[in-house]
This record gives sequence, C-alpha cells and structure tokens, in this order.
Amino acid sequence: MSAGPRCPVCAEPWVSPRLLPCLHSLCAPCLRRLGPLGEAGRAASRSVLCPVCDAEVALPPGGVGQLTPDYLALSRGGGGAAAAAAAAVGCDLCTDGAAAGRCLTCGADLCLFCCQAHRRQKKTASHAVTELESTKDCSQAGKPLFCPSHPMEELKLFCEQCDQPVCRDCVVDRHRKHRYDFTSNVIHRHGDALRELLKSTQQHMGTLEDVLSQIDNMGSAICSRTEAVAAEICLFASGYVKAIEEHRDRLLKQLGDVKVQKENLLHLQKAQMQQLLLDMRTGVEFTEHLLTNGSDLEILITKGVVANRLAKLNGIAYNTHPSVDDGIQFSPQERAGQCCGYEVFGAILNKVVDPARCTLHGKDLYSARQNKLTGFTLLCNDTMGERMQRGGEAVRVTITHKDKRDCAVKPTVCDNGDGTYHISYSPEEPGLYAVCVCVKGQDVQGSPFTVMVKSKFREHRGVFHCCTFCSSGGQKAARCACGGTMPGGYQGCGHGHKGHPGCPHWSCCGQVKESSECLGGPPSDTLQRSLLRTVAL
Repeated sequence: MSAGPRCPVCAEPWVSPRLLPCLHSLCAPCLRRLGPLGEAGRAASRSVLCPVCDAEVALPPGGVGQLTPDYLALSRGGGGAAAAAAAAVGCDLCTDGAAAGRCLTCGADLCLFCCQAHRRQKKTASHAVTELESTKDCSQAGKPLFCPSHPMEELKLFCEQCDQPVCRDCVVDRHRKHRYDFTSNVIHRHGDALRELLKSTQQHMGTLEDVLSQIDNMGSAICSRTEAVAAEICLFASGYVKAIEEHRDRLLKQLGDVKVQKENLLHLQKAQMQQLLLDMRTGVEFTEHLLTNGSDLEILITKGVVANRLAKLNGIAYNTHPSVDDGIQFSPQERAGQCCGYEVFGAILNKVVDPARCTLHGKDLYSARQNKLTGFTLLCNDTMGERMQRGGEAVRVTITHKDKRDCAVKPTVCDNGDGTYHISYSPEEPGLYAVCVCVKGQDVQGSPFTVMVKSKFREHRGVFHCCTFCSSGGQKAARCACGGTMPGGYQGCGHGHKGHPGCPHWSCCGQVKESSECLGGPPSDTLQRSLLRTVAL
C-alpha cells in the first residue's frame, strides 16, 4: 500500500508504481535499483527485500514489468500530486505545452490548445474532456485503463483462467480459448470473495490486537512481579545477613567461653602442680638436710614422719601432660540449627578424640560364625570421656587368623556421623582371630582382642516331632536319634516308652530346643534312610 502521493524510496511523485506481494507500492525505477537476494546465478526466481517492511518478496519470471500495476497510487494523492503529475507529464498530442486537461474517453493528456481542438474535431467532438484541476479528487475508477500489451485497447474483459483483466486483442491472442467475461459481470463475485477474505483478516486482526493487549498486560505483570520478588529477595537477604551476623556473634562468644574454660583448667592444674612441687621440694630439702647433718639417732627418730611424708607425696597422682589441649577448630560445613528463622552453618569443635577412652560394644564382639555377617560398634570419646558428637575420625581395623597368617578378613567400617562406627565382617574360616582397632594410629580400649569363629551353623536334617510313632504314621522301621524304642518291633520312640525324652525333640540329633544347632554326626546308611523316611513323612 502506498503511503501517499510519493514513492517511499525516492520520495518523488509516482512513476509506474508497482504493487509488491506484501502490498507495498514502489516506483518501477526504484524496484529495478533494488539488489537481488539469494544465491548468485539463480535467475529463475529472483527476490528482493521490501524497503518498507523488510519482507523478502519474489519477483515474477519477467521481472519488475510483470508486477501488478498500482493504479490507485496516483488517486490516493492530493492536489499536490495531481499538479506534480501534470507538470511532469506533457501533452500527448503535441510537445509544446503542459497537460491542462484529460480526455476521459481516450485517456489522453491534452494541453489547453489541444483540448479546444479535441472538442472541434468530428471524431472526438463527443469525447468528455475535463480539466486536471477538476479530476484531482476523482476516483481512478472513472478513468479507462489500457492494456499494457495493447496500449490502444481498453481493459474491459477478465480472463478467469489467468485471473487478470485483458483487452479484446488479448482474448484473440495469448488468452485464446480461455474462459473470460466482462469485468462488470465478474466484479461482484470477485469482490465478494475479497470481502470474505477481508472479513476473515479483520477477525484475525481483532484476535492479534487482543493477543498484543495480553502481551502488554503480561509485560506489565512481569515488571510488577519482578519488583515484588526483588523486594522479597532484599528482605530475605537482609534477614539472612542479620542471622549470619547474630550467629557470628554467638560463635565468637562461644569461642571466648571455650578459651576461658581452658585457661581456668590450665591455671588450676598449674596451681596444683606448683603446690605439689613446693611440697616435694620442702620434703626433699628436709630429708637431704636430715641425712647430711643429722645424727644417727636423729635420723632414726624422724625417719617415720619423713618416710610417711615422702611416701604420701610420691603416691599423689598427677597428669604428666597439660589437662587441656589447643584442639579448637571451626567447621564451616557443620549444621548449627536455626537462627532468626534461617538455617545457619558453622560450629566450633573443641573436642579431640582420645583413643585410650574409646570403647567397643556388641553382643558378637568376641564370637562369630563362619560365612555369617557379624559386627560390633566403636564408640569414640574425647579426653574427658565424653562421647564425640561427630564422625570423620581415622579408624583402622585389621582381622587376622591366629593360626593361618595368610588368612585375613577385610572388614567394613561405617561412619554413623555421631561419634560411633559400625564394623562388620564375614569370616570364611573357623578358628581364633586377632582383631585390632586403631583410632589415629593408636589402639582403642580393649584392643587387640580375640574372636572365636565357630563353624558354619549346622541345620537339622530331621523333623522336630513329639515321637517317631506320630511323625512316621506308625511305621516300625522309622528311627529317632533320641534312642527310644517301643514294644512290638518299633525301632523309634513313643510317648511314655523307653528312651523318650518326654518332650518334643529333633529326630536327627535328639535336641529338645527347636532353634538349636544340630549335634548329630554323620549317620549310617540304614539310619540315614530311616531318618529320611521320617523326614519325608
């Protein structure tokens, strides 16, 4: 669609305006100056870029000349366009003057002299000649349009097959045998089709306007939501910073308390050691003076008091190392609970594990079964005997056979993260094993120790029954390992008869406890068949 009386590219009055597929009009010379798009050497379907909407449009095979002419371009302009067109176009009959009028019958632009002559001639006396000033606001529909191929023929027909207006010469030439009709007869049908397309397009326009409105609203909502979330982030961050600062203050206070506690313990130990040293120095000096300067009688008189004092001083127990250490650490990954509603991390660790105070626990600590998973628990304590509340210690466990040095068991150490460690293993050979448990390279309390590994648990091969007579269904040949028999040739036990233990028992070994281990030895073939028969029954 043209924007006004001038070409949007050259800004000059229209010169042969052509309509592009994107419905923008350009002057034919401007279109020819546009550079082609696509691959070089492809002349079949050349395309150009519309300078108005930047859309890529394909030119017809014949080039710009085959584009649809835009006859409405000139009529959409105002008086300035008409005047410019009149100044630019001279008289079609002579070359002396500018066009001052136009013959609406033959479509020729005429100067003032030729207009008068046009009205006087017989052939053109009936033509309607109007001044250009009177036609500047008229629709282009009143002007006859001539065929581009046959300039003297007016376009009055419409080829249905080619879908374009044609003249009489076109019908007998290139459009021969094509179905055609007068433009006045087909305009209603094609106009209605355009109106339907226009109606559908207008509906799409309404939908697109609604979508654009929704997009604008969504953009506004996004901006509002972004501001609200930014405020939430700032509020969260300020609260988090406040929580971290408060947690920092608590950690520093806790660190100061730990320092005071350790210093007090050191001062107390120092005072005790100084007093003990003073007492010992006094005793030593007195004893040395007695032995050096005292007579035999004086030594014997005071010997008892001096000996008691020295013995008492020598019997006082004291720690040969400082009662506390410098084991103060900060763990930034340690969870520290909640502070001002936020979860914070970082804790002061002032406990140090003492291998001599670590203990071993478990009902299977000193016994195990062959090929059966067993284990025990290591409890780590600090120098004060208090349980460590964290894991991460270097725990090493070795399990070796006492009689078979090449027979070792590879244990699994599981750190529970709370100061306890579960050690599990599965010995493959029975016998005595030496187990060593070390923390930080030192044996813990009770390490090393011995574990007795028993042979694999022997399952019962018989049945747990009340008597052989009941379990075998009264068969005489069925036997029981309890040794009981019955009169009448019965080789198995029976209630109240000789050898019956008086309670339910295993037929394979005579054990009266159902969950016990089988103690029966390898049976003979006959006994094996009897027991198997009892089991089957």
